[in-house]
Amino acid sequence: MRRFSAIAGSGIFLIAAPGVVAGLIPWLLSARWGLPWSPLPGLVFAGGVLIAAAAAVLLHAFARFALEGLGTPAPVAPTERLVIGGIYRHVRNPMYVAVLSIILGQALLFSSWSIAAYAAIAAAAMVTFVRLYEEPTLAGRYGAEYEAYRRNVPGWLPRITPWKE
Repeated sequence: MRRFSAIAGSGIFLIAAPGVVAGLIPWLLSARWGLPWSPLPGLVFAGGVLIAAAAAVLLHAFARFALEGLGTPAPVAPTERLVIGGIYRHVRNPMYVAVLSIILGQALLFSSWSIAAYAAIAAAAMVTFVRLYEEPTLAGRYGAEYEAYRRNVPGWLPRITPWKE
């Protein structure tokens, strides 16, 4: 895949998947109930910081797919190379972690149990998808390279020091 196509495809997928899961659905949940910002001291700030940090991680992860992997996170246009640079040296699933963090940030922002419950449902769906589809697909596509990466980099809780091949 050409670099421009990888960037464009990743941008479209960013809007279509995380944009809906971490943006549209929580917004609909908060708008439906007319939720005001949290009255609890510090939660609006904490939620905002979590959302901003997670959005930065998400954008970084998407950029790595396009620039390092020459592909997209979308299963229909996978990367040519296994993406293991940048944030991927700390955690195997930074996009999912970032999306869940954005949702949880919104739960804090609005002190919303409905958004927190949605985060739990989204997390269960993501873990199931990773275990049943992504990991077997990556193992089949990248073989020993992926298995070495998988052994050394945790899936969900980032390691402090970056993995060095």
